[in-house]
Amino acid sequence: MNVTQQIVALKTIVIKEYLRFIRIWVQTILPPAISVGLYFIIFGELIGSQISDIDGFKYMDYIVPGLILMSVITNAYANVVSSFFSAKFHHSIEEMLVSPLPNYIILIGFVSGGLARGIIVGITVTLVSMFFSDFQIYSYSVTITVFILTSILFALAGFINAAYARSFDDITIIPTFVLTPLTYLGGIFYSIKMLPEFWQNVSLINPILYMINAFRYGLLGVSDIDLTMAFVIIIAFIVVLFYFSLRLLRLGIGLKP
Repeated sequence: MNVTQQIVALKTIVIKEYLRFIRIWVQTILPPAISVGLYFIIFGELIGSQISDIDGFKYMDYIVPGLILMSVITNAYANVVSSFFSAKFHHSIEEMLVSPLPNYIILIGFVSGGLARGIIVGITVTLVSMFFSDFQIYSYSVTITVFILTSILFALAGFINAAYARSFDDITIIPTFVLTPLTYLGGIFYSIKMLPEFWQNVSLINPILYMINAFRYGLLGVSDIDLTMAFVIIIAFIVVLFYFSLRLLRLGIGLKP
């Protein structure tokens, strides 16, 4: 395939992925907005009013970055894991694999769908957050960069989960037993400086901690983690997961009956 044909193929996959989740926006876009609103009411208003400021910010303002990024992570992951597994289940992915379409175009197409959903959900949740907090964005460049990179990373993770999944139950195991605990323990609702030294060191193993703190720096200008280290870890994970995903496609792992 020449470059023009590859671009047309990529656009087709991306448009298909976009339409897939946007036409059921009541199930894909609205629930995260409602969930975050409830988090703000319960943790921000009811519980947060009893908690002192963290790093000079009201508790309500402090948890905004984490709640936004949590929605981005969950939805970017969910979009790709469900879409790619459905393609496997209905055997439509086989048509792509036997075509002259390069594997990297297939991968980028599915990941772009997760990126699009992550961005749209993130913007929606940010708008909801403005009703509860009057935060000002400290660095637009850092905020947008972390926003996009995190969506890509978890879209790739969702792709890998879908490739190995053998049933619809398998696509819920990682989000339930791995992704959710890591997200909640990633510093959404607290600063790791509030933890004993041992648990601070344990928290540093959690990659989501670096993403949430980098995003918090972009929005509020404070972070428990060195910003450069956070970007290095995020980009390293993206590179590793991207090449691993390409390997899965090339070898047909999880795709062959």
